[in-house]
Amino acid sequence: MSMSPQQVQEHMMTYLESTECQIIEKSPFHVTVKLSPQADKQLTNRPYYWGFVERTGVEPETLSFTFVFDPEQYDKNEQTHSDPQSQPQQDSILSRYFGTAPMVPRIGPGRIQREDVTYGSSRLQQIWNAARQEGSALYLFEQPAALQRETLFSAAYEPWLGVCFKAEMACDVKKEELHFVGISLVSGRIISHFPERLKGLTMSPRLPENIHIQPASISLSQASSSLEAYMTRLLADMDYGWAEQAKERLSEELAVIDIYYEDLLKEPDEEKLVGIREQYGNRRSETTWQYEPKVHLSAITCGLFHLRSAR
Repeated sequence: MSMSPQQVQEHMMTYLESTECQIIEKSPFHVTVKLSPQADKQLTNRPYYWGFVERTGVEPETLSFTFVFDPEQYDKNEQTHSDPQSQPQQDSILSRYFGTAPMVPRIGPGRIQREDVTYGSSRLQQIWNAARQEGSALYLFEQPAALQRETLFSAAYEPWLGVCFKAEMACDVKKEELHFVGISLVSGRIISHFPERLKGLTMSPRLPENIHIQPASISLSQASSSLEAYMTRLLADMDYGWAEQAKERLSEELAVIDIYYEDLLKEPDEEKLVGIREQYGNRRSETTWQYEPKVHLSAITCGLFHLRSAR
């Protein structure tokens, strides 16, 4: 799995906009931004500074960054703009007497730091972790059309539990799949592609006017158990040819280790033999862990979605 610079930028911009950062400058290759207090706390690792701000009540000074998503193109673009031939010439008389004034670097609190953000970078992983922590649980309402607010009768909304599961299939290679499924807390109906149910809807954390929520017939614990059972059945029906191939590779690797240690395990010196046996066992354990097929299911995000029943 990999991501293009454009995809990385989309993820970054979504985070920056959702945390209300101030966008100073933007191009296809970079964005210069002044962090909001929320983003500064999550990204800059300044707990002592923010502790001081909270204790004293002073106006916080957040940091600014230039996040570069395509370093090669960004540097090329910067070189073009910094070409002396493309810059306006200073007054020849002034420069004759005083020389050419050098560019003064920006320093102090207003200094803008450059940071390359590409797929696999620690900054991108940090932003994903922050987004996962902030968005691990949602509570949203479908926004009705303007006409609904003017009608005499309130609209019925159906509560849904939506969970995004990550299924990891691992051996000496790894594969991940995301499954966003939803279950109605009224009927118990499960939708396998829940984003299709949400497609085109405007969602808000605020309860809309002139609507009412249908009472749930199943609890959240029952709904989550139903979704886990559904995902277990789904995984059971998958093609596990990759697992059989992994087991074959495991057998081959263990056979190579056994052959290598076969003569070594005949060491007559008991003290040396103890060390060899320990090394042999460790090699087999490490190889088994690496090649043995494993399936792990985890919930990444979840939320309660209140959707109009008539849809």
